Amino acid sequence: MGPIKSDMDSESVFSGNLSFFGLGDLIQLIGSLGSTGVLKISSEYAADPGTIYFIKGNPINATASSKTGLDALYSLFGWTQGTFEFWLENVQAEIKIHESRMQLILSGLKMLDDHEIDKLGPITIEEASEDSMVMGVSQPTVKGPLVDYIYVLDEEEFQAGDDIVLEGRHGTWLWVVLEGTIQIVKETPQGRVNIVRIGNGSFVGSIGSFLLGDYVRSASVVAVDKVLLGVLDSHRLSTEFGSLSPELKGILISLDNRLKQATDRAIDYYLNKDPLTKLNQKKLYIGPGDTKEKVVTIKQGRAYVIRRTKEDDVLLANLYQEDFIGPIPFIAMGHEPFSASVYGTKNLMLEEVDMSRIREEYNKLSSTLKNLIENRAACISATSLMVCEFYKRHAMK
Repeated sequence: MGPIKSDMDSESVFSGNLSFFGLGDLIQLIGSLGSTGVLKISSEYAADPGTIYFIKGNPINATASSKTGLDALYSLFGWTQGTFEFWLENVQAEIKIHESRMQLILSGLKMLDDHEIDKLGPITIEEASEDSMVMGVSQPTVKGPLVDYIYVLDEEEFQAGDDIVLEGRHGTWLWVVLEGTIQIVKETPQGRVNIVRIGNGSFVGSIGSFLLGDYVRSASVVAVDKVLLGVLDSHRLSTEFGSLSPELKGILISLDNRLKQATDRAIDYYLNKDPLTKLNQKKLYIGPGDTKEKVVTIKQGRAYVIRRTKEDDVLLANLYQEDFIGPIPFIAMGHEPFSASVYGTKNLMLEEVDMSRIREEYNKLSSTLKNLIENRAACISATSLMVCEFYKRHAMK
């Protein structure tokens, strides 16, 4: 059948975020309304938006990257992060999808659960291979959004097995991965331990490198395959970081500390050490799913980020003076309140942070600095997964 047309004018009728309203819900909603138009889905991890064409509430075609039709529609179930917008408009598209709405939804969600659809986002679990396994665990791979080449000064190429960064060495260079995959490695008495992998759009380097003084690399970085890195304009980023308010600077430095803490906890469990301090003398500050929205910084005392697993409580990070506690609205790091609890010592003293002002300041940052911050948070989430996996094997011994 040829192109399909309707008589409706183009009009945007609703939009939102995929983290709150998934593709299955959107197909159901558009179907219940019997609408004709185009659903456009955007992700910072895709160069172009995905589209689904509807006639009287029924999907009749779709496009996503190089895919069309049913393959494209199913692939869009993997776009779990991003935004959507539905337009009432004249539809001109070949009918390539004939399945019912409910069949599409059930099949798409099942394929997603069965890992038959790739998730488009900052963290993926790669298909298991011998070189990507640690203690029988598949490592997560962290990816970043599309690269802003305005901040790329030069390019450097590395071959598989090359050391890009050595733990303990000094340096402040920042790179972004343009092509290839990189392994984050910790040096231990038992040899190198792989923590996570990072891919296109991820950053090599630390927020801590913006600080004045001698910066020591906290982990080694090794090329998994042929890698092309973009050398970032560190001076430009450091200048932007230096102009931030002390509160936002503190949050970003604390974010860096969390990643180091999570990495160290992973190594503790890998080496069969149990770093978890007994919590009977500690006060619960944020419990699982706590609705506390305020963000605070530690002025005195110490706190512990704890994730409850099937085996036991697992320590993800120790928090110290000037570290933050609470849900940062623009940073999804997989810790408190939904994925972990926070306990504090008896002498814990906290100070609330004005997040409305911080959010306003964050929104004005360059896309590259925002991407670096969000990528750092994704690395915390991925490393926390490895902490729990290493603990599971530690508990089984």
